[in-house]
This record gives sequence, C-alpha cells and structure tokens, in this order.
Amino acid sequence: MLPKDNKPYIGRFAPSPTGSLHFGSLIAATASYLCAKSKEGKWLLRIEDVDQFRVKKDSIYQILQTLEQYGYQWDDAILYQSQRTQAYDAALNDLGSLVYPCSCTRKFLRKQMPEGTYGYVYPSFCREKMTNPDAAQFAIRLRTHDEPIGFTDYLQGDYQQAVALEVGDFILKRSDQLFSYQLAVVVDDEYQQITEVVRGSDLLDNTPRQCYLQHCLNYQQPQYLHFPTAVTPDGKKLSKQNHSPEVSDTEKRQTILDTLHFLGQAPPALDQFSCLNDVWVWAIQYWDRDKIPAQMTLPEHYPNCL
Repeated sequence: MLPKDNKPYIGRFAPSPTGSLHFGSLIAATASYLCAKSKEGKWLLRIEDVDQFRVKKDSIYQILQTLEQYGYQWDDAILYQSQRTQAYDAALNDLGSLVYPCSCTRKFLRKQMPEGTYGYVYPSFCREKMTNPDAAQFAIRLRTHDEPIGFTDYLQGDYQQAVALEVGDFILKRSDQLFSYQLAVVVDDEYQQITEVVRGSDLLDNTPRQCYLQHCLNYQQPQYLHFPTAVTPDGKKLSKQNHSPEVSDTEKRQTILDTLHFLGQAPPALDQFSCLNDVWVWAIQYWDRDKIPAQMTLPEHYPNCL
C-alpha cells in the first residue's frame, strides 16, 4: 500500500537516548526499516532527546553504534529533538487561543479532587483562568473537545478516543519549560514529511491526541501501523525502564532473524545466510506487512532476547 496521493514513502525510527537498545527497540527498528526499504522509500533516524533530564551519558553514541553494527542504513541527516526548540515554540504560537497556561501541579490536583478520583484525566481547572496566577512556573495545555478522534490503523483497524473525556486538555510544554512528546513528535513528523508511522501498540492510545494536534496545526496526517509490543514472560513491556537487557554484540544475524519471526515473517534458518547483509537482502525482498500479527506474540518464543 502506497502513501496517500502516491507520495514517496518516508518512514522513521525515533529512539529515546535513555539507555542502550534492547530487543524491543530492534523490533521497532526492523518493522519501520522494512516498511520503508521494501517500498524503495526513505528511512529516517530521529533521536528523541527533547527531555534532557532523561538522557543518559553516551547513550546516543551507543544507539548509533548498535544500529550501524546491525546493518540498518538511514537516509538523510539524523534529526535531534534537542535542536528543534524554535520549531516547537513556533507551533505553540500557531495554536493561538487553543492553548492556555496551567499552574496545576499533581500535588495540587490531588488536594482538589475527592480522594481516589484524581487520575489520568485533567479536570480543566485552569482552562478559563489560572488557579494560581502567581505561580513561578506553569505548563501549556491544549484545549480538547468531546467529539471522538479516530483513525484507521493498518493492523489494529479503526480506533477512536474521546480525548476530552479520556485524557483532558493535555500538556504541550511542561512547567520546567521542556516540550512534551506529543508536540515534538507531531511537529517532527510534519517537518520530515513522514508518510507512515510504524511503532509499538503501547503508543496506540497516544495517536488520537497526535491526530487532533495535527488537525489543529493544519498538518498532514500520516498513516499508522502499530505492531504488538514485546513483553517479558511476566507480562512487562520490554523497555529501558524495565531494565531490558542490551542487545548482544554478537549473534547479530540470529537477533535480526528473531525480530523477523516476532513480526510474523518466515525467514530461512540461520545457516542459510553467510553474512548479516544477506539477511537484510532477503528481508527487504520478502517483507510482508500483512503477516505481522495484530495481537501479542508469546514471549517464550524468544528466550534469548528477553
């Protein structure tokens, strides 16, 4: 399936430099890489380092080194979110009256809400007037509405969310003056002209917010493909936060083959490939996105990677 209007395919991989890449990271890299390369499109690399407090020393170097060693080849210059603050500020300005300052802290919200009721949904206390106008710091939120925001995912099908009811007015710039993931990813996808976002299903419920923000900014909406998220045998997502192990410096061919198996492909056995490049040649030629399972693949199939 070609992007809308038959535009050249442009995909991306956007790791956060909060640690080394793990098996789940490589699944995302492989899926996005093959969706692009199998269409003779571009595969771009973006480093999501907008949250400087979470960036770990040397992690960017380690990520780039791992991707190179595993044979991923990106097109064009790497985009670093830490260098994009002017673009994010410009997007905030473009939103005009759709955004407003908010002095609410989590501690304040817990005190204001009945015990046990404060959770994920922001109650819009500052929408008309800041609750604490003398606050030294404040966040910037985006006004939402009650109408469901929906899109059609290539794997997960039709998905919608009533953002105002399920999330509330969400933050675009934090009180510490760092821009949110939601704003940065939308602005960068537009800037890089991404035609399809390929990522894990753990980010599926973020997408309606991003679609809404795209609409508010008059941006194009890319297509989406959310593949099943890899988990450990006890059900935890493979992530740096959950201390998932770094991918091996050896056994690169087998690790890439494991990512292909996870994504529903059926590559030949390891001994059929004399080198890593042969694995990629086969993968690009025979990539079939229709074989990616929409549901979680059992983690015990990949004991060496978890």
